[in-house]
Amino acid sequence: MDKYSFLNAAHTAYFADLYDQYLKNPDSVEPSWRAFFQGYDFGSENYGLDGEIIEGVSTQIPEQLQKEFQVLKLIDGYRSRGHLFTKTNPVRARRKYAPTLEVENFGLSKNDLQTIFSAGEVLGLGSATLQAIIDHLEKVYCESIGVEYMYIRKPEEIQWIQQKLNVNDNHPQFSPDQKKTILRKLNEAVSFENFLHTKYVGQKRFSLEGGEALIPALDALIEHASGYDVKEFVMGMAHRGRLSTLTNIFGKSAKDIFSEFDGKDYEQEVFDGDVKYHLGWTSDRVTDTGKRINLNIAPNPSHLETVGAVVEGIVRAKQDDKYPDNPSQVLPIIVHGDAAIAGQGLVYELVQMAQLDGYKTNGTIHIVVNNQIGFTTNYLDARSSTYCTDVGKVTLSPVLHVNADDVEAVVHATLFALHFRMKFKRDVFIDMLGYRKYGHNEGDEPKFTQPLLYKAIAKHKNPRDIYAERLLAEGVITNDFVAEIEKEYKDRLEEKLEDSRKVKKTEITPFMQNEWINFTSAQEGKMMETVDTTYPKEGLEKITKIISNLPEDKKFIRKIQRLIESRQTMFDEDRLDWAMAEHLAYGSILLEGNDVRMSGQDVERGTFSHRHAVVKVEDSEEEIILHNKLSDKQGKFYIYNSLLSEYGVVGFDYGYAMASPETLTIWEAQFGDFSNGAQIMLDQYISAAEDKWKLQNGLVMLLPHGYEGQGAEHSSARMERYLQLCAKDNMFVADCTTPANIFHLLRRQVKADYRKPLIVFTPKSLLRHPKVVSTVDEFVNGSFQMLIDDANAKAEKVNTLVFVTGKFYYDLLEEQENLGRDDVALVRIEQLFPLPAKDMRAILGKYKNAEDIVWAQEEPRNMGAYGHMLMNFDETKQFRVASRRPYGAPAAGSSVRSKKRHKEVIDYVFDKAKNNQR
Repeated sequence: MDKYSFLNAAHTAYFADLYDQYLKNPDSVEPSWRAFFQGYDFGSENYGLDGEIIEGVSTQIPEQLQKEFQVLKLIDGYRSRGHLFTKTNPVRARRKYAPTLEVENFGLSKNDLQTIFSAGEVLGLGSATLQAIIDHLEKVYCESIGVEYMYIRKPEEIQWIQQKLNVNDNHPQFSPDQKKTILRKLNEAVSFENFLHTKYVGQKRFSLEGGEALIPALDALIEHASGYDVKEFVMGMAHRGRLSTLTNIFGKSAKDIFSEFDGKDYEQEVFDGDVKYHLGWTSDRVTDTGKRINLNIAPNPSHLETVGAVVEGIVRAKQDDKYPDNPSQVLPIIVHGDAAIAGQGLVYELVQMAQLDGYKTNGTIHIVVNNQIGFTTNYLDARSSTYCTDVGKVTLSPVLHVNADDVEAVVHATLFALHFRMKFKRDVFIDMLGYRKYGHNEGDEPKFTQPLLYKAIAKHKNPRDIYAERLLAEGVITNDFVAEIEKEYKDRLEEKLEDSRKVKKTEITPFMQNEWINFTSAQEGKMMETVDTTYPKEGLEKITKIISNLPEDKKFIRKIQRLIESRQTMFDEDRLDWAMAEHLAYGSILLEGNDVRMSGQDVERGTFSHRHAVVKVEDSEEEIILHNKLSDKQGKFYIYNSLLSEYGVVGFDYGYAMASPETLTIWEAQFGDFSNGAQIMLDQYISAAEDKWKLQNGLVMLLPHGYEGQGAEHSSARMERYLQLCAKDNMFVADCTTPANIFHLLRRQVKADYRKPLIVFTPKSLLRHPKVVSTVDEFVNGSFQMLIDDANAKAEKVNTLVFVTGKFYYDLLEEQENLGRDDVALVRIEQLFPLPAKDMRAILGKYKNAEDIVWAQEEPRNMGAYGHMLMNFDETKQFRVASRRPYGAPAAGSSVRSKKRHKEVIDYVFDKAKNNQR
């Protein structure tokens, strides 16, 4: 039996097919195989299709046939490991790997090189000598392109890849005109960088030099994608090579880039802008075949890989909105650096999102501009994996490694990636190995840390000159062709440079301006205006009826049945809770024609089991979403439990809101404290994008908050972090205490003619608190209240005026009622930013007899909203502060200690003499 250990699944399939062929027509197989099959019985009762030959069959295989199987093993060796022995590195010797692909490692010898083997059939060669088989395998797997794919588990994908690779030995066959087009785009990439290098000496531009093949590759990708009816591209990339990509692919005028280099001021006073290689761009391009494609390159921060999450969200929004029947018509491309894709954990989050219902985009083309260095860190210090792209194997995505100096191979690999994505709707990775001509930026000295590498790079020809020499040798171009196209391109740049110097200020074109054409910008004054968020009672009745009745022909858990039916009871009894506020807000927005998208960990049910927007049928787990049954003309309600990710998912949903401003887009944290896993998104996009890039965004973040003795990571939602990010008019921050207020707040987010991120600190224990209810009329006729006065207080009696926010109000209210104190007024600040300072001053005037004014909060004094109040409301400096004393952790782990501290703060609110250790 041991003699058959070399049989694997691929061999078995080949063996079985050959035997089938023999049974149908013995003369159609090679004589050696025919003799083998004639001598042995391989019927179904003797031959196991898993590669095992069962007992009772002779194990003696003629030597020639044994070698046939060894050749099959050799073929598999090239398919599985050929990528380790490629000619893909233009400036370094490759690392040595063992065992090699020498024939001796497969039980063969040099004496077998001229022997004819039937195994050539596997490669489409027919019967061929071993030498011919090896020559073919070397060309396919070991020249300028190395391919990793044998780990893929779907036979149809493997077969498709192998067929593609076997065409022309995995070498491109471009026409002379196509080759000239490639050379022209390569010349644009080279000449653009040369031009900037001479005109803006020493300025940072993060040049593409060493990776210029990216430009013809992207150009070919766009042209060929139009043949698949791709309508839109959305691309994310970091700074390296971005300026060249903006000009030579996305059509941004070089004049604008030169203006940015000159450091001119911006035409808009309230806009601070960003460095030139972070800016986004949107344009339309007409392909050579006359098709129009919309191109988008998303703005990005310096935080590498962050933009990838945003791009995927933008793509999904466009797919949901415009192309629900064929999402592949929007194609995401993410350009990575080798150090970043290997080092940034966000990439793993994105890869894991790629096939999930809530986040998939029908496949992304990932292109790594591999400089073989990260800032000054050598690749050997940048990762433990063999390749920087090994994260792609998580989803069994094919990976192509390609030599950036062989521009035809780069274009060929990129088109392979396009065909694979359009065929299988899955991710594919291209690892383009090049180099970085200068240091991390153009003012850096790379020889400090990589002297040997940069000696080699200094002597290395640029990819355009390498390709031009090749085309000259092929007779495709003449000697003066390159000089002509270089002069023509540089003359155009000179003209744009002259034009730019006539312009006094830089104008920044908004990203995706078409999607935002109906929206205005809003400063703080407009943000403080009341927005009409009323909704007719009959509409709320209709929504309630539909979301309170499950299908009668399906079986549900009895507890769920009662919970759903209780919605109607709440409405009839005029006591609507927090969950009903959400449901009615979403339902009303949907009936007005807007979509609603919500994602996050456990959002379908809700972490605290209050939402139940998705209900499961008991015996089948079929999902029922009642919000999608409101009307034939309603918007769509999308709700998805996310993977256990904050960074990636917040970035995705931010991108979704960016591309679909008419949609109410919500991300909910499982506990608000966990949102700091997405802190980079908060700092670089949510709080700053409008200031940096003129980008509005209406993302809503729901952050469960409140001190209920659940420890340090389940209490504060780090309110202070968000408030510290607030400035002028960049976002809303709210901490609501009533169902009616969250209803109107969510509706305001859609009804306003501008968009701002909205941070909401939402309750946990209040979800079922008997006092946290609102009337139907408050929903029908009310509006969002930024401040809620104490309805029970008589101003002339009030001696202590307490400003408070969120759930702590109900704790204080309970104590006030227990004490029977009518000399205390509890005033709720529902919107923390922009702060309703005018209303607060009016309250101070109303309660003019109050000698004791308190700011009360659950959080330690160094956390919560106290610091924010000090900065934004001068009168706070005169307030008495009731809070926990400063701590490093937001809350105590001991429930006993937590309750004790909580009680001490409450006591101090009502008795200033009790200012103890808290």
